[in-house]
Amino acid sequence: MATIRKHGRRWQVQVRRKGYSPISQSFLKKSDAQEWARFMEQQVDRRSLPYDPRKLDTITLGGLLEKYRDEVIPLKRCTDRETNLLNAFIVRSPKLAAMPLSAVSASHFCIYRDQRLKTVKPATICRELGLIQHAYDIAVKEWGYPLQENPVAKVKKPEIRNRRERRLSLSEIKSLIRALNKCQNKIIKPLTLFALQTGMRRSEILAAEWVHLSMDSYVLHIPVTKNGYPRTIPLTKRAVRILMEIKAKASDQGRIFPVTEAGFRMAWRRTIERSGLINFHFHDLRHEAISCFFEKGLSVPEVALISGHRDYRMLFRYTHLKAEDIANKLN
Repeated sequence: MATIRKHGRRWQVQVRRKGYSPISQSFLKKSDAQEWARFMEQQVDRRSLPYDPRKLDTITLGGLLEKYRDEVIPLKRCTDRETNLLNAFIVRSPKLAAMPLSAVSASHFCIYRDQRLKTVKPATICRELGLIQHAYDIAVKEWGYPLQENPVAKVKKPEIRNRRERRLSLSEIKSLIRALNKCQNKIIKPLTLFALQTGMRRSEILAAEWVHLSMDSYVLHIPVTKNGYPRTIPLTKRAVRILMEIKAKASDQGRIFPVTEAGFRMAWRRTIERSGLINFHFHDLRHEAISCFFEKGLSVPEVALISGHRDYRMLFRYTHLKAEDIANKLN
């Protein structure tokens, strides 16, 4: 906001904006003072003038992340995971967290990245830095922090090389089923077989409810997904039979698979140990299912409808056809 007042024979102008140092100038004519005031206000609005960094001296990186944790993360779906991630960062890096924002630079995060890479995978680093980078963006866009740049945006993120090509052989499927038969929690076997039939993610399966299921239409609605876009998927006859068997014995009319995430993790770990499968994750069932959809002749759009991939390039990461099966089709 510009203030114009007459001081002696001259007109004095002062322009104030939050985050900037006050700007003053004197003129002989009031019209010149008004024109200069309008020009300087435009420059400030366009962020063409340097910020006043003094406010950043009073806010620490830890303070920024705590504000982001308390005000922004509760509005997201992954509340617990991201809250724990930021809390761990503040505890793990007390010196960096205690630094004022005016002193934090990209080099500090580069050092943090290199140290963390000695103990964790690149994907973990990317999640941590991505969250902190978003906190900086929110601080500028919504909280009016006088930051001229986002230091995390300058940090080169480590390359994530977690592409998997794990497929199940027929003997491995038999070993897995034998191990599932010995599982004390009787919901784990149908849950696993359902994953093989649908390609759904673990979180989607655990959250599925009977109210979202249409037995008549052979479809299941998934209201909450990883990418934030709900979808409705067609079900195979085998998938429907699995659900009918569960429903005949179900006492819970809410969730289809009434097991907690912690309970499932423990049961799955024991199942894999009994099966003898090497380097096999539950998410590999999604790889297997999507690859089978392609082997059955489904088109890319049809598979994308089931899997929920909005970018076909990402869909191909989950698709690993067997060369011998393609050779049989060619000959």
